[in-house]
Amino acid sequence: MLDIDGISKSFNGRKALYPLSLEIARGEIFGLLGHNGAGKSTTFGITLGHIRPDTGEVRVAGASVQKSRPQAMSRVGAIFESPAFYSYMTGWKNLELLVALSAIPVPAKMREIVELVGLTDRINDKVGVYSHGMRQRLALAQALLPDPEIIILDEPSEGLDPEGIREMRKLILRLREERGLTVLLSSHLLSEVEQICDRVAILNQGRLIYCGAWQQSGLGKRRIVLELDDWNLAETAFAATGCKRCAEGAIEAPEELDLADLTSALVKAGVRVRRLEPVRLSLEDFYLEQIRS
Repeated sequence: MLDIDGISKSFNGRKALYPLSLEIARGEIFGLLGHNGAGKSTTFGITLGHIRPDTGEVRVAGASVQKSRPQAMSRVGAIFESPAFYSYMTGWKNLELLVALSAIPVPAKMREIVELVGLTDRINDKVGVYSHGMRQRLALAQALLPDPEIIILDEPSEGLDPEGIREMRKLILRLREERGLTVLLSSHLLSEVEQICDRVAILNQGRLIYCGAWQQSGLGKRRIVLELDDWNLAETAFAATGCKRCAEGAIEAPEELDLADLTSALVKAGVRVRRLEPVRLSLEDFYLEQIRS
């Protein structure tokens, strides 16, 4: 659905994005992750045709953003940077005005989308009295009205309260499940990305350092937290059981290893074990390991 092919960009001689290539399948929810300044906004800007790349090309369902932008963008909806609306107008009037810039507003279609994003009861209120969460929903409605095949969301949960974050998560999943939409999103809320994204790409200082299904990156391994009286003495037991130290107070162990065998090996090596607890590697753990490595 989306083919990012070798795009790069420099601003005033400073490299913002090194050659980046990504392929996002139809119906996939894909997360683009990275610290501030990692290159996410530059990637989104190039993908939407707001920024011209120094090299490379972006194609949406085969249509080039750089060569045939109107054709490519006809398939795309986006919330990029801060959504802007006329605060003295109602949500409905804002949508009518924004849709009219590129198409004829269809009231039945507008009502359907407004209901989908959960704004039916407030759509005739002025946007000036909307909460941040309601503005995000209105922005999503605007992005959905052209019937896109892919939607690009830049920090869709930013500034939302816990309830709003949960509702946005459920809404993104519905867009894929009920409408077959492809979703490309960025977010600093890694716990949310963990729950909805099929794959992620991690950028660091303009470079792609990981792309894939992060849950599968450590197949065959699991992490175990230990409290031991002598870590040096424990190395013999780790070697015998196929384990290795991976962080302070933790080891990586083969998936098939029986924890009773690990405990026995440690005791046999003369190590006193105060704690032995398997833990699940979160996306946050994985992300920080990638950034620091």
